[in-house]
Formats: sequence, C-alpha cells, structure tokens
Amino acid sequence: MKTKTPHTPLILVSNDDGYDSPGIYALVLALRSLGEVVVCAPATQQSATGHAITVQMPLRARPVSRGRHFRGWAVEGTPVDSVKLGVTTLLDRKPDLVVSGINHGMNTSINVIYSGTVSAATEGAILGIPSIAMSLGSHALDADLRGAARFAKTISRIVLERGLPAGTLLNVNVPAVPPEHIAGVEITRQGRSTWDDGFETRADPNGKEYYWLFGEYVWDSDPLADDSALRRNSISVTPLHYSLTDDRLFSDLQSWNIPGKKR
Repeated sequence: MKTKTPHTPLILVSNDDGYDSPGIYALVLALRSLGEVVVCAPATQQSATGHAITVQMPLRARPVSRGRHFRGWAVEGTPVDSVKLGVTTLLDRKPDLVVSGINHGMNTSINVIYSGTVSAATEGAILGIPSIAMSLGSHALDADLRGAARFAKTISRIVLERGLPAGTLLNVNVPAVPPEHIAGVEITRQGRSTWDDGFETRADPNGKEYYWLFGEYVWDSDPLADDSALRRNSISVTPLHYSLTDDRLFSDLQSWNIPGKKR
C-alpha cells in the first residue's frame, strides 16, 4: 500500500515596509521550520497605503533573495498588489497561510484602517487563505524583534492546524520589550483610539509651500482594546473581518421615512 506524502505548508509572507526590511527577514527566519516560505512584498516602503491596488499602471515584479532561506519577489506596487499577484500569478499553488509583517510600528485601533500590513493580510482572507498581520510597537529599525518573531511562529503553527473562519484574519501586535518582559497574550477587540492630527504648512528651498502631517495619538481607555493590551506589555490578538456593515443601523434604517425606499 502506498503511503501518503505529508503536505508541506506553503506560507506567503508580505509586508508594507518593503522586502528588505529587518522585520520581514526576521519573520521569514521564524516561519521557515513550519513549511515552505515565499516572499511577495513591495519593492519600496508602502506604509499607510491601506487596501490600495494598482489599476492604472503596469505592475512589475522581480525575483529577490537574501540568503538561502529568503526567496521570492519584490513587487513594484502596494502590499495588496503583492499578495494578490503572488496568490493568483506568481506562486505555483495556493498558499496555506499568509503572514504580513513584522511591521515596525503598532497597528491597533484606527491604524488598522490605514495599515498596509493589515491590508495585505486582509487580502489573503478575501482570497480564502487563513491570514495573520504581525506588528511590533516600535518604529525603530533596530528594535528587538525576537518576541514578535517567536510569537509569529507560535500563532502561525496554531492557525495552520486550526484554520480561521472564512473572511477573518488575526491582527497581532507585540510590545516593543525584550521577550522576557512580555506579560502574556490577550485576546482583544479593535480599539477606538484616534489621531488628533492636522497639517503644518512649510516651505521648500524654492519658497514653495507644502504640507506635513503631524498629530498626537489619543488612547482608548477600554481595557479590552488592542492598544490597551500593549500598554500592559501584553501581546494583543484581535480577530478582524472585512464586513463594514453596521448591523444595528441597518435594522434601524428600515424604519426611516426615506422617499422612494422599498418596503
């Protein structure tokens, strides 16, 4: 009787900091023992691009490698372009898992809307693949990535075994502290922290005006919020889905007297 060959998981890794960021390299090294890891990530920095896709320009990709464990493509587009192109065109089979990160900077509360890291994972979920977004609570390129890399491997192993509901991804944020100082893991909801921001008017060397975004983060006080967990030095794990319908208002709108509304 023939024995069945064990299935080797295929893991697609992406990010929004670019294929050459320290975070994505640490992620690839952390996941390589779980299966075959292939990178499809932006060729350049793409932070805060959200779920943007390229529709009016040619989309190009070139093979890249960074040592024998890091191989894949640098895509001249957005994080979502990278995942979509990888899954539909560049890879020879559908990935078993998409992991986006490790992002430099937390992706909690309102930041989820802007985040290219989360959007790359969201695209994986849209394409029917269990997906995880991984972020670290520090923008420093020399930040300690060990805790985030270790937990990325842990949660990826669990998701490969258990799967995720259709259309749902996990948004993971890790505090920027040494691994021994991480207080634990908390299951959280997306918080309501916001940015109190605006634009500063400046002048370039030629005297022409331009505008520079600045702002202050206004923290959510909800103890179950994702960024509240980070403030306690805990890892935050938040299930997200891409249905944006407000179900309560949907029901309430049925009673509104809107001219032309069908009953």
